[in-house]
Amino acid sequence: MFKYFKHFKQDFPASIVVFLVALPLCLGIAVASEAPPFAGLLSGIIGGVVVGSLSKSHLSVSGPAAGLVTIVAAAILDLGYETFLLAVLIAGLIQFLLGLVRAGIIGHFFPSSVIKGMLAAIGVILIMKQVQHIFGYDGDPVGEMEFFQPDGFNTFTGMIRPFQEPVLSGAILIGFICLGLLILWNSKFVKNNPWLSKIPGAVLVVILGAGLNALFMNIAPDLALGEAHLVNVPEFSSWTDFKDKLMTPDFSNLGDKRVYIVAITLALVASLETLLSIEAVDKMDPHKRRTSQNAELRAQGVGNMLSGLVGGLPITAVIVRSTANLEAKAQSKMSAIYHGILILVAVFVFPYIINLIPMASLAAILLMVGYKLTQPSLYKAQFNLGWDRFIPFLVTIIAILFSDLLIGVSIGLIVGIFFILRANYRVPYHYNEEEVETNGSKVITIRLSEHVSFLNKASLQLNLDQLPHGSTVVIDGEFTKDIDYDCLEVIYSFVEVADEREIQLTLKNIPSLESFHRK
Repeated sequence: MFKYFKHFKQDFPASIVVFLVALPLCLGIAVASEAPPFAGLLSGIIGGVVVGSLSKSHLSVSGPAAGLVTIVAAAILDLGYETFLLAVLIAGLIQFLLGLVRAGIIGHFFPSSVIKGMLAAIGVILIMKQVQHIFGYDGDPVGEMEFFQPDGFNTFTGMIRPFQEPVLSGAILIGFICLGLLILWNSKFVKNNPWLSKIPGAVLVVILGAGLNALFMNIAPDLALGEAHLVNVPEFSSWTDFKDKLMTPDFSNLGDKRVYIVAITLALVASLETLLSIEAVDKMDPHKRRTSQNAELRAQGVGNMLSGLVGGLPITAVIVRSTANLEAKAQSKMSAIYHGILILVAVFVFPYIINLIPMASLAAILLMVGYKLTQPSLYKAQFNLGWDRFIPFLVTIIAILFSDLLIGVSIGLIVGIFFILRANYRVPYHYNEEEVETNGSKVITIRLSEHVSFLNKASLQLNLDQLPHGSTVVIDGEFTKDIDYDCLEVIYSFVEVADEREIQLTLKNIPSLESFHRK
């Protein structure tokens, strides 16, 4: 652990940026989940300090996840909050066990085009969701990421909502001034300046936003923003007051089967969202470090067990915070730990100061994070890779925009698998075909590749069916180390009909069906 402290100069400023992004998200997700706001802060603290300490990831940040809002809200309504906490505790135990049996390997089977589509979609959603906040409409929770919003609007119609309300000129001024400063801070002029480049733009924007609103209060009260448009952190007068807010699970409902249904659902969805986020963050890591996904599941499991024990919400690795962490130049997992500590300190030491921050300033930060996730160069790069990668990428984006993260990724994965199967069916990459003239007759040699899987079955069948009538054919498995039984059946089925088509067939180094059975 101590080796990570050498990056303090990079990690601590980055943690401030993540803290500023995470704080309203923790509160917003709690509100959207119909849970106490304190529960969101509590899970943010645990996600930062506990999961951050146990995780092997260098850049991911954990906390309450927007992708679980619908499941959590329904579970709280059905079970009651204390029984819901029991489900969170059991879900954490299931995650820990999944890590022990090495179930994290599933994260390696998601095509990169789908992962990049997920990141791009989150970027688009961040931009669309933050438009309303930067124009001063703060009726929807900041952490709400679903297509259908709590107020009955959806992602697209919600963008129109600010213009149907009285104009908040103060929010617009603060939001666009802060956005302009962030754009300037991402310019070469600032990046090449040895002094300015050391100041995190997001931190500067938050200070500027709070300062502008204070200025408006003194010289232009009509522009000043009220409490409804500022961050709203609960205030605690003492440690006893804090402890009184903690809640424990209702263990008397251990026999309720609904608890286990919710626990299994939470464990599977949270694990999948974590694995997707970890895979995405590893792809963006400039040092290309790889995270042990089984260790991550164990860390998330411990975090969720603790969160359920003290009254928090379910925790996952969160791509929005992780991306903010990466963009802020964090170098190690200490940034995630520091951000958790900062949430704890903020709750006790300076809630009044945090509550001076305008939501419009935070919206400007998230708009920039969103743009970097979905910038045009990403679309161009995917398009240049070909339709078999661009279509799953695009479908994933559209599906997520009109549903939610996990449904969208599932649809993108199905489309990606279709293209994989299509490629295996049409492209005979598992063998080389040679045609030579010997004594005036055509000889076709089919050399099987090193590994012939069931995915090659359709392609192999198609090409054997299309061999010319009366030809001489050699099927050579000299270089084949592993051949699937289904493919072997295709070859020997062809042996049975070769005479009928007057095909002279020779098998070289092809194992018999009987030898396969003996294995």
